[in-house]
Amino acid sequence: MTDRSPAFTATISTVGGELTYLWRDRRGEPVIIASGWAEARTLQALIHPDLRPEQVSRRSHPAVTEAVGGWADGAAGSLDAIAVEQRGGAFIGHAWQVLRTVRGTITYTEFAARSGNPRAVRAAATACARNAAALFVPCHRVLRSDGSLGGFRYGLQVKQALIAHEKRAG
Repeated sequence: MTDRSPAFTATISTVGGELTYLWRDRRGEPVIIASGWAEARTLQALIHPDLRPEQVSRRSHPAVTEAVGGWADGAAGSLDAIAVEQRGGAFIGHAWQVLRTVRGTITYTEFAARSGNPRAVRAAATACARNAAALFVPCHRVLRSDGSLGGFRYGLQVKQALIAHEKRAG
């Protein structure tokens, strides 16, 4: 199903810098279609073509502001209240759902196992790389098996800042 309905964008300050998010209104509730530490135009290019909006205007949503504020105050689960819509294959779509349940950090191997296929480490890494809804789908929590950061679309400094914040927040 293709959804080309208008979307909105706003920016919120986080420990990683300015987080931009794109969202659609679903019966008064926000649905994140992309988010990250980049400009809206850059994020828009990450959205699956079937979900990519033709029109984007500036408007924040109080529920998103509240959820990100809760996360900033140490309630990692506050982001769970915000719906996310992305498109991917069966494994990647499921893996994105699994990422939303991760608290703390895990390895790519653990992530693959939690996603249903312990041997699909590369596919798990691909799910992280294709994630267009950073923070709301917390791919920053996935590390290499040796504990090093691995990669992150928005830079390792942002990834490290997010992980350090979450460790401090408990």
